[in-house]
Amino acid sequence: MQRNDVSQAVAAIKAVYAELARRPVERTCVARTGCCQFPITGRTPFLTKGEALVAAKGWRATGRKDLPETSNGACPFLKRETGHCLIYDARPFGCRTHFCDAAGGPYPRKLVLDLIRRLEDVDRQLRGDGPRKIQPAVMAALDDLR
Repeated sequence: MQRNDVSQAVAAIKAVYAELARRPVERTCVARTGCCQFPITGRTPFLTKGEALVAAKGWRATGRKDLPETSNGACPFLKRETGHCLIYDARPFGCRTHFCDAAGGPYPRKLVLDLIRRLEDVDRQLRGDGPRKIQPAVMAALDDLR
């Protein structure tokens, strides 16, 4: 993957995230990290190729290169000692649109469908194959960034 393609994709995904932040949907995240415990929620975020690149770059910005193995099924970006997201500013769309009940439940799909379509457009431009589970998606993106 060419560096210019990555830069354009990252910029497009960050623009989607910025647009989401401007939307007037009431959120009250109290950072309980329950949504980061995939076996408990029964839900694992799926990322498009562009989102995975943003997350991978966020991961690299922490000084790390490889994702840790998670034996408990929690998000690989969750710092166990503190319960904080290590890539909070680069977290995926699914994490931003909280499916967590404590934060107010999921965003109504009709309020973010245009943003989902933009994520899908970037995925097609990158020749992605659609959303993938967070861990394999980011592992592939880390390989692409090497």
